[in-house]
Amino acid sequence: MGSEVLKNKIEKMARDVKGAGMKMSLLSTKDKNAALRKIAKALLGRSDYLIKENKKDLKAAEKENYSKALVDRLVLNPKRIKGMADCLLDTLKIKDPVGEVLKTIKRPNGLIIEKVRTPIGVIGIIYESRPNVTSDCIGLCLKSGNAVILKGGKEAYYSNKAIFTVIQEALKETKVSVDAIAQISSTDREAIHHLLGLDQYVDLIVPRGGEGLIRFVAQNSSIPVVKHYKGVCHTYVSQKAKLDMAEAICMNAKIQRPGVCNAMETMLVHNSVANKFLPEVASALLEAGVEIRGCSKTKKILADAAKKAVEADWSEEYLDLILSVKVVDSVDEAIAHINTYGSKHSDAIVTEDKKEADKFLRCVDSATVYVNASTRFTDGYEFGFGAEVGISTDKLHARGPMALEELTTYKYLIRGKGQIRP
Repeated sequence: MGSEVLKNKIEKMARDVKGAGMKMSLLSTKDKNAALRKIAKALLGRSDYLIKENKKDLKAAEKENYSKALVDRLVLNPKRIKGMADCLLDTLKIKDPVGEVLKTIKRPNGLIIEKVRTPIGVIGIIYESRPNVTSDCIGLCLKSGNAVILKGGKEAYYSNKAIFTVIQEALKETKVSVDAIAQISSTDREAIHHLLGLDQYVDLIVPRGGEGLIRFVAQNSSIPVVKHYKGVCHTYVSQKAKLDMAEAICMNAKIQRPGVCNAMETMLVHNSVANKFLPEVASALLEAGVEIRGCSKTKKILADAAKKAVEADWSEEYLDLILSVKVVDSVDEAIAHINTYGSKHSDAIVTEDKKEADKFLRCVDSATVYVNASTRFTDGYEFGFGAEVGISTDKLHARGPMALEELTTYKYLIRGKGQIRP
């Protein structure tokens, strides 16, 4: 398809979605929930078809020799399809944010001013590999009264197309316009360029994927972008930590699913507990297949069990069974390290000292900060949001897992009785 033809096709799509999106705010919560229920049922009912199409992507992934982490994100099976359906049903149960009155102001002149949640409008979502993003994001956008344009990656081409087709068919039996959702099927990189220039139709772009994709989107978009570049997440084990708890948290944060953005990439350990804690946790990490890259103090304690870390390791998002480890002398040094090398995503402290925990919570400049829990909980579903369209490390307009509330903005509705300004 020629560049001009592709551009015109995407522009028409965006224009149609914008038109359908204008009607979304008129839908009742009941109508939106009925649509989510219908979509969930359709996904479960067509699971054989979805798995069949997913196998085409997995076969291509094998041919292209994709990484294990990417293939893991790509797989669709009955459990994951049920998870997609459950996510929609959970979103259905969550309070509809649209129309919520955030503030009411009664002015001396009789004007009544209400600050009210409203849909953003048209959300463009550009993502890689994970086909479940297709249904998760459609569900969240529809529940929050937004229309959505999806642009998935070529590695999940058949899976994304199949999921979208099933959802589109399901919407025909609901009050939600089929035109309120759209999918750019072209695998041409130029398609993203065209979408990013349509600021007259699209109100927000959310990129999900590798750092390269996200930086490309942020640098080329004329539309506001909410994003995170990467997840360099830390766990700091204090001298006041319960070490058995610390080991369990660190193991979960690193190995439960290493190829995701909320997995731990650097473990910081206080000097006074390093000699006891590091050999024990290193044994478990090595048994799980983790490669350890340590500072000079870590190397002295673990000897050949750890490789020597270099400067680049402290800011690296491995997305693999690799962990950098540094011994520090204080919570202040841990905080300074995190704020210097981290990505403002998810960071944790393990400690029984409330004062120390409070200091960590206040001073670590990240979207989500934990005390005595794994960073793996940074997720819309785990936060009780139903799902997420992405995780933001920005400070405006959204931060952390983006779900229903983050897919709304607000406007002021003013009611008068003929008032004029003197």
